[in-house]
Amino acid sequence: MKSYKFEDECLERVKIKILFIFYMQLKEISQIGIVVKNIKNAMKYYWEMFSIGPWRVYTYKPPKLTETIVRGKFEPYSMRLAFTMVGPLMLELIEPLEGNSIYKEFLNERGEGIHHIASYAIEDIDKALANLEKEGIKVLQSGKYHDEKFEAFFAYLDTEDKLGYVVELVKLKGERPKPEEVYP
Repeated sequence: MKSYKFEDECLERVKIKILFIFYMQLKEISQIGIVVKNIKNAMKYYWEMFSIGPWRVYTYKPPKLTETIVRGKFEPYSMRLAFTMVGPLMLELIEPLEGNSIYKEFLNERGEGIHHIASYAIEDIDKALANLEKEGIKVLQSGKYHDEKFEAFFAYLDTEDKLGYVVELVKLKGERPKPEEVYP
């Protein structure tokens, strides 16, 4: 009987993965997101232990962070982000700041760790989200970040039960502004 349940679970995971490929035309994994309690400590650790860096640091908060939705409801939140490249893959450290967010939920329930994988290579993010909604995959959290020459829309999908991790879809426009800080 355990074997049967395992097979059903595997088939369900395959179905969901096929839906992602079909509906989102997922061409690449662009990023791995890691939730941390303290971004400075995390950057230091990654740099000293693995020579991963330099890190570009940004704070996403209102008024530049808008349309912040958590589990279908407007919820203002903010976070500190640090980005670096490891080969073709971006690592993102996320320190939740103010407000309720799925980042804070993750820290409270699991502690620090890998939170999501993200793709920036979605041709039509609105269409992908609409099609996924039809298949029962909801958006956990979303928001928009605006700067003078840069705009980012991000949506985290409720995929953890099916895939074992959260998927984030990101649409970028323009050039990311100069970071607040670079470490080291």
